[in-house]
Amino acid sequence: MAPPDGYQADGTRDAPDTHDSAADAALTVLAPRVQLLRQLAGGGGLTAAAERAGVPQPTATRWLAEASTALGTDITVRAGRGIRLTRAGELLVDGARAAMAELRAAARAAAAEADPRTGTVTLGFLHTLGETRVPQLVSGFRRDYPGVRFHLTQTFHEALLDRLRDGAIDLALTAPMPGEPGETDHPDLAWNVLYEQPMRLVVPAAHRLAGAGRVRLHNLQSETFITLKHGYGLRHITDALLAEAGFVPGIAFEGEDVDTVRGLVGAGLGIAVLPAGDRSETAATVEVELSPPALRRIGLVWSAARPLAPAVAAFRDHAVASR
Repeated sequence: MAPPDGYQADGTRDAPDTHDSAADAALTVLAPRVQLLRQLAGGGGLTAAAERAGVPQPTATRWLAEASTALGTDITVRAGRGIRLTRAGELLVDGARAAMAELRAAARAAAAEADPRTGTVTLGFLHTLGETRVPQLVSGFRRDYPGVRFHLTQTFHEALLDRLRDGAIDLALTAPMPGEPGETDHPDLAWNVLYEQPMRLVVPAAHRLAGAGRVRLHNLQSETFITLKHGYGLRHITDALLAEAGFVPGIAFEGEDVDTVRGLVGAGLGIAVLPAGDRSETAATVEVELSPPALRRIGLVWSAARPLAPAVAAFRDHAVASR
């Protein structure tokens, strides 16, 4: 007869790693009755099986009686001073072994998630942050936590917030922050600002303002603008800045990424308000400073409604410390 899981043929226990120990502890809580059957099949009598399953013997005896009553047939019979499984009990143990194998694998995976050294971080971020900022944060964190895995996803601002609420991602690197101009407050979310970017007016190289040192937004009411689509963080920021300047812009095109907006500006189709240095300035466009200055605050956002897993909290703390 094969020894119970976690035991050698001579009756000594395997040396478990941290996640195996945590998984075994979880199984004792999640499925103690199934665990008792499996240990009983390993031999040694009820006392030894109950001890290995982590339950008192009287409790084990009661569980076996309750299981027999529920099934309508005995699953154990007396054998000398001890007990043994009946055919019905053996059939039940066969199914219990398969169930416990799957449950143990799931418990081990869950235990790994609870370990800040080996967990998983699901990070969502804006398309404009994927080229340098995200790689810098992840590589810096992995130097101290090389076993942590990352699942990365890029999308626009509103989708990031929705995925945070749904639990599809753990953290979002985005802008603007909740409650800022153009953005509604989100009491179910928490955040920390990591850095700021100055906003610039981007104009075609041949535009009348290309040589200006700086420009006031309220002087641009007659201009045609190119923006990102609604739902994008930069669109929120642009709309708020122009509303503060006292007008609603005439919009010729709405794009889905900064490169497209810059390209349309370079083609002479309008002007745009974009973060400085998010993309390399081309010969076809010029960046002009705004007066008064305007800033885009970029930060890490997470759900305030549920606790962060240890690896996720460790990455958040690393990102905040890297400001």
